Amino acid sequence: MTPARKSDAFGLLVLAGLVGLAIAFTHAEVRERLSGPGLREKAALVERLELTDLALFTDARYARHPSMADRHTPFQDGPLSMEHFPSGSLVLPPPHLRPR
Repeated sequence: MTPARKSDAFGLLVLAGLVGLAIAFTHAEVRERLSGPGLREKAALVERLELTDLALFTDARYARHPSMADRHTPFQDGPLSMEHFPSGSLVLPPPHLRPR
C-alpha cells in the first residue's frame, strides 16, 4: 500500500468543502420554499401596519432606529457624558443629522 500524498488530503478537503457548500445551498433553497408564504404574510403585515426601520440593536433608542434619532438623544445623561453603549460607536448618525 502506498502512503497518502498531501495532494490527496487536499483533494479530499476540497471535495468535503464542495459537498458542504452544496448541502448549504440545497438547505437554503428548501427553507426558502417552506417559509415563503409566512414571509409574504409578514411583509403584508409590515406594510399594513406601516412599521418603521429594522431594529439593529437593543440597547439605546438612538441605536435601535438610527434614522429616527435626533441630535440630543445620546447625551440624555449629560452633554459631556461618555458613550456607554458599544453599538453607538458602530452606527453613524443619519445623514440629515451629520454636520455639513
